Amino acid sequence: MSRAVAAATALAGELHLRVDDAVVVQNSNKLALRLVPCGVFARVAPVGQEVAALEVELALRLAGTASPVAALEPRVEPRVYERDGFAVTLWTYYEVVAPDLDVPGAYAGVLQRLHAGMRRVEIATPHFLDRVAEAEGLVAHREETPALAEADRHLLLGALRSARERIRGRGAAEQLLHGEPHPGNLLSTRDGLLFIDFETCCRGPVEFDVAHVPEEVGARYPGIDQVLLAECRRLVLAMVAAWRWDISDQFPDGHRHGRNILSLLRQGPPWPALGALTAE
Repeated sequence: MSRAVAAATALAGELHLRVDDAVVVQNSNKLALRLVPCGVFARVAPVGQEVAALEVELALRLAGTASPVAALEPRVEPRVYERDGFAVTLWTYYEVVAPDLDVPGAYAGVLQRLHAGMRRVEIATPHFLDRVAEAEGLVAHREETPALAEADRHLLLGALRSARERIRGRGAAEQLLHGEPHPGNLLSTRDGLLFIDFETCCRGPVEFDVAHVPEEVGARYPGIDQVLLAECRRLVLAMVAAWRWDISDQFPDGHRHGRNILSLLRQGPPWPALGALTAE
């Protein structure tokens, strides 16, 4: 982490952005930093372990559709910078403000706006089932998830495979999606609610995105196939549980989080929305 902080700080200096301190906002699959006093939000990951170029291109295109997304830092060239083995992207830092009183309605509204903007963007992305296959691979290979008990391994594989097939069977229309529009990827700012973190962007039914948001938000999103939404919620829970057992996962207290989701999967439907768990 110290090397990543040093790389981002040095890069900002070269770009004539004053940095007296770098505050760690999040340290998971990538490092998120608030650079002060220049007011820049930096995302840092080892080169080759990120999809930063896709995220930057998508942010630029969505900005052109007036979609509710966080902006790249306007004082520098909008691109991926490489420094000392790290890929660094620079974004506008937003002060968080108290959200609107009708949070579920506002949340559902900006998600609809985001999806509308995404329908106007043509960009090559993975399919959401590609991510399911990655989760299955983690669970199926014991060396990648060594702490996962065999009964839990069997439970996750069954959930991933059956939910995938039932979703396919619905034959729903597909479009470009955020991939993980849960509350942790939504900022309440003076410019309104804005989505961040598009590295999980994929193609699929909108129900896959809605499965990530709290239930009261999903209830305000019109035209949803409720049967498909339920299967997407089960699928998302199983995927997240698989990632928590990945030997390289750095999610804080990840195994406890994974065990909680396994308990939910054992209990059976109705499946809770991931956003409800993220908001706790």
